[in-house]
Amino acid sequence: MTYWGAAVAEGILIKGGRALAFPGGLTGEVDIMVDDGRIKAVEKGIAAGVATVIDASSCVVAPGLVEMHAHLREPGMEYKEDIASGSRAAARGGYSAVFCMPNTEPTIDNSSVAEYVYDRGVNEGLCMVLPHGAITLGRGGETLAPMGEMAACRAGVMGFSDDGAPVSDSEMMRRAMEYACTIGTLIISHSEEMSLSGGGQMNEGYYSTFLGLRGIPPEAEQIGIYRDICLAEKTGAWLHLAHVSTSGSVELVRGAKRRGVRVTCEVAPHHFSLDDSMLVSYDTNLKMNPPLRSRGDVEALLTGLADGTIDVIATDHAPHASHEKETEFDRAQFGVVGLETCLALVLTKVVDPGVLSLEDAIARLTEAPARIMDMGRWGYGTALTEGDDANLVVFNPEYEWTVDPGEFMSRSRNTPYAGWNVRGKVLHTVFKGRLVVTDGELV
Repeated sequence: MTYWGAAVAEGILIKGGRALAFPGGLTGEVDIMVDDGRIKAVEKGIAAGVATVIDASSCVVAPGLVEMHAHLREPGMEYKEDIASGSRAAARGGYSAVFCMPNTEPTIDNSSVAEYVYDRGVNEGLCMVLPHGAITLGRGGETLAPMGEMAACRAGVMGFSDDGAPVSDSEMMRRAMEYACTIGTLIISHSEEMSLSGGGQMNEGYYSTFLGLRGIPPEAEQIGIYRDICLAEKTGAWLHLAHVSTSGSVELVRGAKRRGVRVTCEVAPHHFSLDDSMLVSYDTNLKMNPPLRSRGDVEALLTGLADGTIDVIATDHAPHASHEKETEFDRAQFGVVGLETCLALVLTKVVDPGVLSLEDAIARLTEAPARIMDMGRWGYGTALTEGDDANLVVFNPEYEWTVDPGEFMSRSRNTPYAGWNVRGKVLHTVFKGRLVVTDGELV
């Protein structure tokens, strides 16, 4: 069994890659020596000695990616995904840390379940698995969960969310924000006005009318976000908005930041790479919540990334079994897997068109989520300096490949990207000084 804290005797020498660190940016070609689980040196011309050598020519070496928003389904729904399969998918996608959402069975709403999830991740040893806790007991919206207890437990819960179900009661959300302020944690909001969105299947607009599917109006998200921003402004809480998807949402966040509200937000790759016109195929792999929006919304999300309004790129990895997707559209589950395709989609749809530089795009996958989630308390650094834990991803930004769900490490295959030609491939992942992925395959 491999544990996070286990010493790693074997040295690794990553030769000839361009290092991308924060702060600092992209360097020329250097060598990175890893030994005993830590970065020992970053310089040119390091002799290999007895170390395992990784040829990183034509590659970028960056801090391991950090996922703020994934659904690993354990405990209770292991037939979709479990922490073992989710960790394998994450490692292959270049992630060294994954925060998983609490909509499990039982809910992650107490320290016992939080520590169970944390310990399962430690035992798998492929990446850090850190749970978010629920805001309310059972995500029922009626009674606050023991947030302080979860924050203080071995899992060190930092973020609280009823993701998948908004906290509809505004007084309850206010109390949760006040509680979060006292214990130094953040609220991660799934912002949605259910009276507008309930029963909806896709974005409300031309295509929902054309296809005869009940729509989810953008205002359902925007009303929820506006309320949450108002409450964060009143309480002084740190609010993180999950999976923003509309132009109006981006503008609300932009305005809140200008006023000094402590708010951050994330976007998922499917929301900046797909739009609602694609649902003419009735492909249930395109069904997600929030739904795919209009082309105008996609452009607004890209603008929000470019001007810094959107802080983080997160996958909202939501695995489902085949029978939950291969059914009538209105009966299919919402969600898409994303851990193994995220980096390539970011490079293909954000970096290649010039929306963000490579440095800025990788920052949205590493430095920003690590900062928001206070990863320094776990010793998780993004500077690639001597003495840091060796959590690294080596990727070739020019490598072209075709998405094949049959090759996923995830237990589920619900992706709309099957057959897509994308650019950018994770070749090696180092976690805590151990090579867990090499040449694109698990070690």
